[in-house]
Amino acid sequence: MDLLQGIYTRRSIRRYTEQPVEREQLIEIIKAGTWAPSGLNNQPWRFIIINEKTLHHKLAQFTKYRHIIENAAACIVVLADKDSMYDELKDHQAIGACIQNMLLTAHSFGLGAVWLGEILKNSKKIRILLDYPEQMELMAVVALGYPAEPDKLSHRKEIAEVLIKEYWG
Repeated sequence: MDLLQGIYTRRSIRRYTEQPVEREQLIEIIKAGTWAPSGLNNQPWRFIIINEKTLHHKLAQFTKYRHIIENAAACIVVLADKDSMYDELKDHQAIGACIQNMLLTAHSFGLGAVWLGEILKNSKKIRILLDYPEQMELMAVVALGYPAEPDKLSHRKEIAEVLIKEYWG
């Protein structure tokens, strides 16, 4: 898939078929995420793959979007390793770039994915459920699967609406 085509056609997919996602695809999605830029190349991201329905149901109770997690073939929990961070804002931006790489890679595989952030309000409960170390901070849950619905149409603001100024030599 051409890079620009992938960027322009990727959508947040919230409904999935029952077809499983292969471990190799999930690993490749994470690998693509790790190629995002990070300050000082500190790579502050860490991941947990959840590909087990009982755990999906337990995780789903911590968000109002529970139906997305329960229906997903797999979830990737994205964490920030606070011990490897040097600047909170910059490292959080890097993790956002990491997640975008993951979403684009999933799309290139014909998978649908969505970046769930509302779940962050229950990060302490999720830490207990998934039993990860204190220095890890929940950044997002990415739900994935094969799309159960056709691509939705979307729109973006015109460049004239978002470009504030231009300076040319």
